[in-house]
Amino acid sequence: MQPDQSAQFNTLRIAQKEIALFFSSPIAYLFIGAFVAITLFIFFWGEAFFSRNIADVRPMFEWMPLLLIFLCSTLTMKLWSEERRSGTIEYVHTLSVPLWHFVIGKFLSCLFLLAIALLITVPLPITVSFLGDLDWGPVVSGYLAVLLLGSAYIAIGLAVSARSDNQIVSLITACFICGLFYFIGSAAITGFLDHQSAEFLRQLGTGSRFEDITRGVIDLRDLYYYVSLTFVFLALNTYFLEKERWVTQQKTQHHKNWQFITSLLAINLLAANLWLSQLPQLRWDTTAGKQYSISEATESYLTQLQEPMLIRGYFSEKTHPLLAPLVPQIKDLLQEYEVAAKGRVRVEFIDPQKNPELEEEANTSFGIKPMPFQVADRYQASIVSSYFNVLVQYGDEHEVLGFRDLIEVSARAESDVEVLLRNPEHDITRAIKTVLQNYQSAGNLFDTVKQNITFTGYISANDKLPEQLIEFKKTVKQQLENIQLKSNNKLTVNFVEPEKNGGSLAKQIADDYGFQPMSTSIFSNQSFYFYLTLVGGEQMVQIPLDDFSEASFDRNLDAAIKRFASGFNKNVALVTPNAEPYNGYAMPSAKYSQLERMLGAEFNVLKEDLSDGSVSGEADILMLMSPKSLDQKQLFAVDQFLMKGGTVIAATSPYSVNFSGGSLSMSPVESGLSQWLSHHGLSIENSLVMDPSNASFPIPVTRNVGGFQLQEMRMLDYPYFADIRAGLNKDNLITSELPQLTMAWSSPINIDDKKSNVSFTPLVSSSAEAWTSSSLNIMPTVNQLGETNYSAEGDTKEQLMGVIAQGKFTSYFADKESPLLVENKTAENKNTAEESSASSNPEENSFDVTSVINHAPESARIILFSSNDFVQDQVLQFTGGVSQTDYLNSLQLLVNTIDWSLEDRALMSIRSHGNFNRTLPPMEHSEQLFWEYGNYILALVMLAGIAILERQHRKNKQRHYLTWLAQ
Repeated sequence: MQPDQSAQFNTLRIAQKEIALFFSSPIAYLFIGAFVAITLFIFFWGEAFFSRNIADVRPMFEWMPLLLIFLCSTLTMKLWSEERRSGTIEYVHTLSVPLWHFVIGKFLSCLFLLAIALLITVPLPITVSFLGDLDWGPVVSGYLAVLLLGSAYIAIGLAVSARSDNQIVSLITACFICGLFYFIGSAAITGFLDHQSAEFLRQLGTGSRFEDITRGVIDLRDLYYYVSLTFVFLALNTYFLEKERWVTQQKTQHHKNWQFITSLLAINLLAANLWLSQLPQLRWDTTAGKQYSISEATESYLTQLQEPMLIRGYFSEKTHPLLAPLVPQIKDLLQEYEVAAKGRVRVEFIDPQKNPELEEEANTSFGIKPMPFQVADRYQASIVSSYFNVLVQYGDEHEVLGFRDLIEVSARAESDVEVLLRNPEHDITRAIKTVLQNYQSAGNLFDTVKQNITFTGYISANDKLPEQLIEFKKTVKQQLENIQLKSNNKLTVNFVEPEKNGGSLAKQIADDYGFQPMSTSIFSNQSFYFYLTLVGGEQMVQIPLDDFSEASFDRNLDAAIKRFASGFNKNVALVTPNAEPYNGYAMPSAKYSQLERMLGAEFNVLKEDLSDGSVSGEADILMLMSPKSLDQKQLFAVDQFLMKGGTVIAATSPYSVNFSGGSLSMSPVESGLSQWLSHHGLSIENSLVMDPSNASFPIPVTRNVGGFQLQEMRMLDYPYFADIRAGLNKDNLITSELPQLTMAWSSPINIDDKKSNVSFTPLVSSSAEAWTSSSLNIMPTVNQLGETNYSAEGDTKEQLMGVIAQGKFTSYFADKESPLLVENKTAENKNTAEESSASSNPEENSFDVTSVINHAPESARIILFSSNDFVQDQVLQFTGGVSQTDYLNSLQLLVNTIDWSLEDRALMSIRSHGNFNRTLPPMEHSEQLFWEYGNYILALVMLAGIAILERQHRKNKQRHYLTWLAQ
């Protein structure tokens, strides 16, 4: 037998012997039982799995570094101490088998026992994967981290046991050394040090590296750290055993060689960690969507940089203990930006409180101020002013991200607060996009236009135009000549008269774009064309006519050109309800501050009231949130925006919720859109969707405890809050990356399939067991047991609550007069209007020029969500549950809708790239499924494992210890 084969044979036989001894005594069963019991207790009760409502198993790994300290020390405390106490250690020393064979054999036996214990917990993530969308990357990396950490602790325990003949001493010493390695990198120690010292200690700590792996990032440096720690203590274990063989206290050359080789091996193993730390990050991101890696969308923005960009992190040495662990994560991510940009990004990290000049620059030039944090311990409380900011600077443009922009806080209780990075890549890339757009907009607009565009003015001859439009036509031509010179030959200008050649062009633009002759009043006989368009590729943009001024035309033309350019913030025209008068007072309307804040982070939000019968020419998207009582002029503005190829996003239904006096009530509302939507093939029923698959509703419940009345928030079953999961369209980017959506007080949408020119795409649908109710009593009904009891009424079926309608829409006003034209009721008023229109002074003239565009291009879209209230502020708090945190999935739905409509997929992919919100289905169903399925698999695995190990035990139990070794 070859030497290497002999070593392998001896090592495996020793490991088999130790495993058999483990299972011939209570040690193995106690170890596995304690490991599984404590793990399940922490997972379900300590970390409150069901109340977290997140499909992950990271809570199972969070306490492993502390749990393994005690369990591994207990497992190894007798392996050498017992040998020494029973005298068998002398027999081991007399054998010709090298001592490291025994060391490795005992190590493998302990590692095998740990692997068996981990195997029994595997049904836990399997069951969670059935309940929700589990990311298996962090699960696999978590199990790998436990094995690596356990191997290091086992090696430490074996080395300590080799130096003591008392098991209790071995246990205490091993726990102390393992605990030292854990606590040296914990926040309890690093919170008192500056960032540099704290980061150095984190690299030494077993717990801090463990957290990196369990979140789904496998770094070669972390793997080697645990491997080097394991081999160092295994080498020390072998040296301690070898030293017992020496019969003399005098140091011989043999002794010196052993000391030298062991020291050299340990130093080299540990020193390699320092060498690896200087190399670029060699890591594997195992998370779904590569959440901890730079995405392709981010790289696409970095490739647009024409000159170096500065990204500077302002971090104080002394900061809040909950923020300190986040600093290394941000630094790692920013360094990834520097690598991905290939020299176009310079990353710096400074402590402003150590650099007075840079601190003054941060305060005066960038408005960065230190934030006061309250830091308290059991002895004292103090205020610490520290920096936690990221600056993105490009040219003379800059954007600053503070800690409120980068983190999210989860508070389970007043004393249990968790601070995490929200989605740092998305936030930093959004800042890069903003400064890049601002920098580009300050230069030549056509530098960002990637295609040739054509301006076409469909304008009648001067003899058919009102005098004011003749002057405006001259202004248009003059401005276009100036812009064309700056366009780098990307702009072509054409002016045509639709009435020429028998009106063939007039018929063509009527068929293609729905353009009809214009007039200045209902009774005017003067009709003409005055349409301004930009065409590039398959996209056509109509330039609106406002007040016929040079400034107005420049503004609208720039907005139109930006539709063809890259690197500009898009404009969202947002319509929200105004305050309603009641008894002479203005009653507050629904608030959408959360929506406006989220939209404002990525788009330019324009507050639009539609009262002038038109939508701002700068608007790229029109969003109607809970519209109420739109008149004909406002409806005309919505209709014509759609006819110009725009996208209308509407959240509306026949009912709206009222919060007053601590109660809920539902009242009918008239949006003014119902007939318009019906004309386009969409109708909303006068009922509310109720779904047995629903989110819970928080309601205060009073309990009598020992004569005291206590009020607590209880989560109750509430079918009006439909919990949408399978009903999210997985083929559309708007909803495909959303893990879950709560639609509050939504109504069913019906589609008219007879609309041949319009296609419909469902986005959001309820479960097949949903039903509808026409009752407006929406207060949760609670029985004596504190439970809700809702039952289906009528037929149950899938209800549509969100839909996209796209196609060649026909105008609602196609056969009607434009509401913008003033109808003169008397001939005298008519003559006055005609005389006014003939005036030669345009400054003294004020008249409307309008027409009805009969149909829309095929790019026009209506995106409808049938709820008035699902994104208003107070409802977001209700859907956030008892934690009273704002629920963001519904807001994300609308942001995704805008991005998809504008075909700006970059930030959408970054958001989904960093999406950590993997929610579970409603817990009353999940818990039952978990215990029925999970316990079944857990029992099978345990029985199978016990059967296999018992068979091995029966096979070997007759062998005597010394005889077995002699073989």
